[in-house]
Amino acid sequence: MPAANHTIVMTGASRGIGRVAAEHIVRRSPDAHLLVVARASSGARLAEELATGGHTVSYVPADLGSLQSVRSAATGILDRLEGGDLPPLRGFVGNAGMQYTNALTESPDGFEATFAINVLANHLFVRLLQDHFAAPARIVITVSDTHFGDFKHNMGMVPGPAWNSPDVLARPGAFAKPSGTAGGRTAYSTSKLAAIYLVHEYARRLPAGLDAVAYNPGFVPGTGLARNAGPLSRFAMRRVLPVMALTPFATDRGAAGRYLADVVLGTTPAPTGSYVDRARVARSSEESYDPRRERELWDAVERFTVTHAA
Repeated sequence: MPAANHTIVMTGASRGIGRVAAEHIVRRSPDAHLLVVARASSGARLAEELATGGHTVSYVPADLGSLQSVRSAATGILDRLEGGDLPPLRGFVGNAGMQYTNALTESPDGFEATFAINVLANHLFVRLLQDHFAAPARIVITVSDTHFGDFKHNMGMVPGPAWNSPDVLARPGAFAKPSGTAGGRTAYSTSKLAAIYLVHEYARRLPAGLDAVAYNPGFVPGTGLARNAGPLSRFAMRRVLPVMALTPFATDRGAAGRYLADVVLGTTPAPTGSYVDRARVARSSEESYDPRRERELWDAVERFTVTHAA
């Protein structure tokens, strides 16, 4: 097994497509040190399991809903990079995501929890790590085709985004029927639209040689995304919806994880700022190309992360 000569930092590697992608990454890139960001209760075991076969894997603990915890994790990574404990940083994979059964769940910092995990955590990692990447390097953020908001992309199961001022979107109760599942799902699709907006801004603002790409796995049943849902929804995700993976509408977990690894490792060519739909670069929704919203969102998340995580 060759010695690790570069580092890839990854969130959301413990289950679902992230776990599959992590296994592909360590197997197909044996010279990578995979650093997984995970809860303290599970991180050591996850790293140990992924390291089976002699792969180089370690972990840093973090609660992605807490900006203080994310900042602490990123600072720990920087300390290891600067101290020579980690080889040069070549990748960041923001794969962790959450969907709640309401739009009222509050993060420790007072933000709506979907927005905190799906948007702010990734942004804070990117901003704190950006000057420590060794080019060529790639940032990959997992998004969702729910941001299209049409029947073609999710058969009406998830309401489309409901964009508003980021100062409104970031707080609990931003959407219609916020106490119910529809509110939670709208928060999810809106957060994924926000992630695409930020990828466009990263492409404009990040140093040369550091690419940012949005990756859409399609609908992947049985990933644990709806683990906060009620018993009936969880049963449907586990037992009924996996059958849909046999149709063009959905992607099975193995394929989605492999596609994610392809994007991370550069097997799938993708210029900075692009949207990869499973295995190919494609256009995201028309709504997702809006420089005014992108700048407004950038300014807001900069303010949120600096104010609450300093």
